[in-house]
Amino acid sequence: MDATSKATCLQLIGAGGFGVIIGWYLYYINRYRGDDIKLTDLGTVLGVIGGGAVLALFPAKTDLFAAYGIGLCVGFFAYFILLAALVRKSKHYDATWFIDGLPKDSDRKTAPRARPMG
Repeated sequence: MDATSKATCLQLIGAGGFGVIIGWYLYYINRYRGDDIKLTDLGTVLGVIGGGAVLALFPAKTDLFAAYGIGLCVGFFAYFILLAALVRKSKHYDATWFIDGLPKDSDRKTAPRARPMG
């Protein structure tokens, strides 16, 4: 598909859905990483988001690439919003869980630390 041809509705939905899946997975990977965050991680993320394979599927400056970008944004933030809603609904966790990974009834001074945000 070249930059002048129009994408069909089905193609736009597919590109957006692919972006949602990649965005969701990207947030998941960054949230539950095992190591400390490094500068090279940014390069990896940029490679996934705008890499050669993605640009081959959805050429730059096309409706397909725009739908992919919107889907990427939706998937990334939908993960966080759903997680925040589940934490808010929970009887055992509150917003401090995002910072220290501990249940709200634990002793924050002596409890072992989880790494919910890496």
